[in-house]
Amino acid sequence: MKRRDHYYVSRKHPLVWLAALSALCAAVGYIANVTCGKGAGVSGAMVWLRVVLPVLAAVYFVYQVLVHGEERVYRAASSYWMLMLSFVAATFTLGLAWYWVVLLVLADLILAYLFGRVISGTLLQDWALIPLAGIPLAGIVWACNETLHAGFSWQGWLAFLPDCLLLLAFVLLTFALKKHPADGAYHPTWGDRPDGRRVRSLSPISSVGVYIMPERNQANNMFKGSIEVTELERYIRKKKLAGYEGFGITDVFLAAYVRTIAKYPAGNRFISGQRIFARDDDIQFCMTIKKDMTVEAPDTIIKLHLKPSDTMEDVYQKFHAAVAEVKNTSELDSEFDGVAKLLGMIPGIVLKFVVWLLKLLDYFGLLPRFLLEVSPFHGSVFFTSMGSLGIPAIYHHLYNFGNLPVFCAFGCKRREKELDSSGQPVDRKYIDYSFTLDERTCDGFYYATAFKHFRRLLQHPEQLEQAPDEIIHDIP
Repeated sequence: MKRRDHYYVSRKHPLVWLAALSALCAAVGYIANVTCGKGAGVSGAMVWLRVVLPVLAAVYFVYQVLVHGEERVYRAASSYWMLMLSFVAATFTLGLAWYWVVLLVLADLILAYLFGRVISGTLLQDWALIPLAGIPLAGIVWACNETLHAGFSWQGWLAFLPDCLLLLAFVLLTFALKKHPADGAYHPTWGDRPDGRRVRSLSPISSVGVYIMPERNQANNMFKGSIEVTELERYIRKKKLAGYEGFGITDVFLAAYVRTIAKYPAGNRFISGQRIFARDDDIQFCMTIKKDMTVEAPDTIIKLHLKPSDTMEDVYQKFHAAVAEVKNTSELDSEFDGVAKLLGMIPGIVLKFVVWLLKLLDYFGLLPRFLLEVSPFHGSVFFTSMGSLGIPAIYHHLYNFGNLPVFCAFGCKRREKELDSSGQPVDRKYIDYSFTLDERTCDGFYYATAFKHFRRLLQHPEQLEQAPDEIIHDIP
């Protein structure tokens, strides 16, 4: 990626609140113009283009500036685009010659494009936003004079006041903008999602592959491994004697996976909307748990946020705290169960539409963050313990809904008779584990190298008690 400036605004800055107030007043003004009859010529389809669209622009501006201004202030350009499209619609009502209409339409679109480039830091400096908001303001004054050629009229000027207030909000925002220090930290930009940043430096084959295999279940790779558990069992007994209640194989597997991501970060990528994204330092772990190991006992899903720097101690504390939080309730439930219960109350035909709409929003990265947080279909890896059920590891399919790219299962212990170094038969215990992977996120050689490292960590789990010497970050 080319270097760019990263702008932000702070809610502590008074101009930010003044800009938000100006935008809200503009929204009220657009509505008042229609209800009070001041919006001359606004009827039918033009109500949507000259009232609804700018109202949405004003409200969206306030939301982005106050809620996401510290990281995603560039999204305010979407409000500017909506306002410019509203001006384009207004151009056709002025009764101008066709060549003036074409010139004004082109000017509005060019201004919107430039505004988006400037506020995202890829063109000029932030001061350039002032003329980008000032030029349309001058155009409004000119249009007002042309419209009110019969003489001065407060009613006529009030019809144009909301546009002036919204443009003023953009000017005030310019003076509130600050630049993130050039410390090498990544800041979101166009094309990123709330749960990941787009990986932009991949080879062409990787970019095309997601269109050839658009569904996750079309791109499944399955991998199976096993590990001799003598050292692992000894380590688990040692941790339990040290007071780690409930410590088990799941803790070791999870800590080993986290440490693997620290060295091989491409394992923490995912695909949404035919684009490849990286979660970077956010490893989202999902798992189904039961309150009691009975057929009748309900189950639910927990989600943890882990980091590549987490040690065995960190993973143990976070994992068991999440399990205890759910199991200590009168009913085994989580936030996901509440959402699922709500969806279950919707009639089937309507629910089908709701799910389609959720998929559409997810495709464009527009799902609200709270839904991404509770969804078990959005995450880095899903673990399932077949050992607790007394059966071998299965190959679990990936879900086409959401973006979860890895499913790991590990089974019960099994015994094998083998010959030791002296040729004598000995009993050894093994645990099998399986991975179902989305092959589109990285190549087979990368996966193979990562899982060799994962297996070495399982054989020497004491390494996981220390923080990693180095954390490797994914490519830009």
